[in-house]
Amino acid sequence: MREKIVQTAGRDSLGEFAPMFAHLNDDVLFGEVWNEDTISVKTKCIITVVSLMASGITDSSLKHHLENAKNHGVTKEEIAAVITHATMYVGWPKGWAVFRLAKEIWNEETAELTEKEKYQNSIFFPIGKTNDAFAEYFVGQSYLAQVSTKQIPIFNVTFEPGCRNNWHIHHAKSGGGQMLICVGGRGYYQEWGKEAVEMAPGSVINIPANVKHWHGAAPDSWFSHLAIEIPGEETENEWCEPVSEEEYNKLK
Repeated sequence: MREKIVQTAGRDSLGEFAPMFAHLNDDVLFGEVWNEDTISVKTKCIITVVSLMASGITDSSLKHHLENAKNHGVTKEEIAAVITHATMYVGWPKGWAVFRLAKEIWNEETAELTEKEKYQNSIFFPIGKTNDAFAEYFVGQSYLAQVSTKQIPIFNVTFEPGCRNNWHIHHAKSGGGQMLICVGGRGYYQEWGKEAVEMAPGSVINIPANVKHWHGAAPDSWFSHLAIEIPGEETENEWCEPVSEEEYNKLK
């Protein structure tokens, strides 16, 4: 779950002089509009930069929003393409003015993003920390992030390419089982004695209680799924043997 955007600039600068304006800036614009989830923060950053550019605003507010765009994943190549495209519609002088600011912000040498960082930028849910508590039941590196603590606990489980968990069973006297919802990358789910099922973003797998199975990443792709434990009576997880290399290598 992404971090909520919090802004105090309105109250810091105009809290006493214009409290209503400060409220609209901090609580409505940033508190509500910037935190609304229909479009990504990265997209909102690009829209804001183009809107200010079109209005001819090239002061500190544009610089702030350019920095914000960079901090939310807009690359040097992307911002250059955005400014170039917008220039065709809003005017050449405005394009030059914005490029001068953008060049300052994106010109410092930065370390190239790792594959993990690139993948995190492509999915909505956090990758989380290394899944050390269950590492003995996985082949390869996995990560775990709890995204819901109320009502039904929900975890985002992320697998590096080639990572998969051991065969295992969610035992229950009644009810129980698990639901998987793929939220990124490509992976597989397989029940004992059946063919593996490929999973892609949007795939939903319903796992009955007492069925032996495994799930994990494709050999060439990161993979993330939400794991939802279904309430049941006398539930217990049993971890079994690893998925054999021979069986896993049959998957493409």
